[in-house]
Formats: sequence, structure tokens, C-alpha cells
Amino acid sequence: MIFEVKECSDSEIIKELFVEYSHIKGAESCFVSFDKELNDLAGYYSGGAILVGYEEGKPIASVAIRKISDTACEGKRLFIKPEHRGKGYARIMLKAMTDKASELGYKELLFTTKPEVMSVGYGLYKRLGYEELSEENGIVSMRIDLSKEYNSPG
Repeated sequence: MIFEVKECSDSEIIKELFVEYSHIKGAESCFVSFDKELNDLAGYYSGGAILVGYEEGKPIASVAIRKISDTACEGKRLFIKPEHRGKGYARIMLKAMTDKASELGYKELLFTTKPEVMSVGYGLYKRLGYEELSEENGIVSMRIDLSKEYNSPG
């Protein structure tokens, strides 16, 4: 299988992946102001990027980078279609996200997750060196310092 990650500006591909992600049971609170985000992807992710993972040329994964400040960004919308999970793609997507965030000049990347719903992802973030900042109502805030070396896929 060939899997590659590319920056994507095709709003139809992005919307399809983001909407499928929004239907995961228990993830609803991750989609506040979702309509606004979908209707202005370029504006919402201005200063960041949307990356799409393609398996054999077919879009099956996403992750996005949203600017918070000149030095900090937020990782969002990490999603792998269910039938393509378990192949190591999330690790590749996270590496592509941190590489792109560094390339864009960010020094830290923040991320939120719901361990109760996304336990596999949460475990992966911990293994890759994301530190837990806080937990509120089942939502955990995490960060990674992009100025340091972090675990690469292996």
C-alpha cells in the first residue's frame, strides 16, 4: 500500500473527511462552530494548513493546523477512516502535522482529545511525547514543544 500525506485545498475532499469524523459517537463536543469552520475552511485555517492522507491515491485521513498566535498553533481533525485504521497512518499524519507546523514557524502545537472516545489516539499522543496540560469535562489539553526533538515514526 502506498500512503502519502499532502497539503490539500480541495474543500470537497476536506469536508467529506471532516463530516465523517464528526459522526463518531461521543466526539460531538469536538465540533463546536463546525458549520462556520466548514463554510470558511481557508479563513478558519489561515496561517495553518490542512493535510490529507491518501492510500493508493484515495483520501482516507486528515489533520489540520490552526494558527493560535505567531508562535503557537492547534492540531485539529486528526481522522483516519475506520476501515483504514491499524496501519500506522495516525503516527504518519501526526509526524506530517508537526513537521508542517515547524515549517510554518510555530514553536508549540496544542491539541485537545477525549481519551474516553479516542483512547487509541490518546495513547499515541502520550507515546509521541505530547504532554498533558489539563483535563476538563473529559477533554484533555495536550502540547508538544516543536523546538525540541520529538519521537519520530518508528
